[in-house]
Amino acid sequence: MSDSATTPAPGGPGPAQLPDAARPIAAGYAFTGPALELGALLWDGVCHPDAQVRVPLPMLNRHGLVAGATGTGKTKTLQLIAEQLSAQGVPVFLADVKGDLSGVARPGQGGDRVSTRAAETGQSWSAEGFPVEFLALGGIGHGIPVRATVTSFGPLLLSKVLGLNRTQEQSLGLIFHYADTKGLELIDLKDLRAVVAFLTSDEGKPELKGIGGLSTATAGVILRSLTAFEAQGMADFFGEPEFDTAGLLRLAPDGRGMVSVLELPAVQDKPQLFSTFLMWLLADLFHDLPEVGDTDKPKLVFFFDEAHLLFHDASAAFLDAITQTVRLIRSKGVGVFFVTQTPKDVPSDVLGQLGNRVQHALRAFTPDDQKALKATVKTFPDSPYDLEELLTGLGTGEAVITVLSENGAPTPVAATRLRAPESLMGPVDAAELDRAVRESPLYGRYAQAVDRESAYEKLTTAQARPPAEARGAKREKTPAEARGAKREKAPAEEPSLVEQVVGSGMFRSLARSVGTQLGREITRSLFGTARRGR
Repeated sequence: MSDSATTPAPGGPGPAQLPDAARPIAAGYAFTGPALELGALLWDGVCHPDAQVRVPLPMLNRHGLVAGATGTGKTKTLQLIAEQLSAQGVPVFLADVKGDLSGVARPGQGGDRVSTRAAETGQSWSAEGFPVEFLALGGIGHGIPVRATVTSFGPLLLSKVLGLNRTQEQSLGLIFHYADTKGLELIDLKDLRAVVAFLTSDEGKPELKGIGGLSTATAGVILRSLTAFEAQGMADFFGEPEFDTAGLLRLAPDGRGMVSVLELPAVQDKPQLFSTFLMWLLADLFHDLPEVGDTDKPKLVFFFDEAHLLFHDASAAFLDAITQTVRLIRSKGVGVFFVTQTPKDVPSDVLGQLGNRVQHALRAFTPDDQKALKATVKTFPDSPYDLEELLTGLGTGEAVITVLSENGAPTPVAATRLRAPESLMGPVDAAELDRAVRESPLYGRYAQAVDRESAYEKLTTAQARPPAEARGAKREKTPAEARGAKREKAPAEEPSLVEQVVGSGMFRSLARSVGTQLGREITRSLFGTARRGR
């Protein structure tokens, strides 16, 4: 990534020409350490290439928000930041909802518009592509398949995907608890359905009676939700091989950070699914990464697009888990940027933890728009700008910015004309995407789905065995044993089928073998996701 942060564009105003009122703003971005170059200061409609607006590299793990109305340039801002992070050796994760971020892999195309933007912002632009790994949820679309097991996904996130209420969410948590303790691995959706059906059967009902039980009505809702979910083609997202999120932390052979682009156009009509899957990726990283504290640069920067979908109709437990994850993952070297239309889409507890802000233009056509505009202005520090007027008058590729300085203090609010990305500002064609996927070192590991023995197969096999076989074949008693049996008291009550299954040697052996891998009961994180050792 080329860098001309302190070089004015030819013919541009020198430092002496910067208005007095704008000098404190420019001084607030004069960092001494490594920083990403975002653009040039705007004042009274004039762009000042000598006054660069930047964000310190070590502060990128303090999280951020990229907001603005549709068509204001949010996607290009993500691309600009991702390029510079990669060039600095920082891996990046991008959720590509619209399908136009794949161009990061290819050099950009110059032209009059790019040349003009580069001159205005003091940028020495050159076309450059970056190392990219293309991913796709469940392999639907162009990318390495990203799958999760139901066990790993956990009850909180799955409840969000299925649209369950609080009571149903708690019941699902009970089902996961039972499966964990009994060594029943929930790999795909048919495993979960089998366990729910078992626990509502005559044989299975006693299993949960001591810890609250599972009502038939609630089980019916869960089963119907699973059926509807599968009917929409969602079953492909759950299964094995499960994607190892440690792969998001890779560097390219030349030392640049890999840009992992999750291609989502094929599932953009399932917004709740992909937003929840993004949270699973983040939660999985959270409980697997070690604490590192403050570092010279982040280990990963994660861009969470369409963030409002994550918070819509979320339960209190779910919101608490998001808040804690965002608060604590910073110390593990991961920065999270939420991308949405207005700051009001993000709960205040989460918004308060986002130290870096890039706010593109807002619209104020309706009373609700005007209310959102006023609320957005209140989230910024005091500024010499008239922010209500400024935020409705910004052009495409312009934004109001405030970030954390090298000492952690907020920088002055700066209206900014953003630089142009150096990679292709648009998608690459499908054939090129598919070729890149087949050539990926991850292809052999994740391309082919695997359906191994898990809860469905184990319960089906155990329940299909005759009771005598489940207890072990009986031999005929000797005459002496028969005479002794007559003197014994009445025999104990015949064990139920579930007692036979769970108490059988086969099931105990199964629990021991699974326990070797997962522990007797799976330890779950804030989101109820299963902890995995790397």
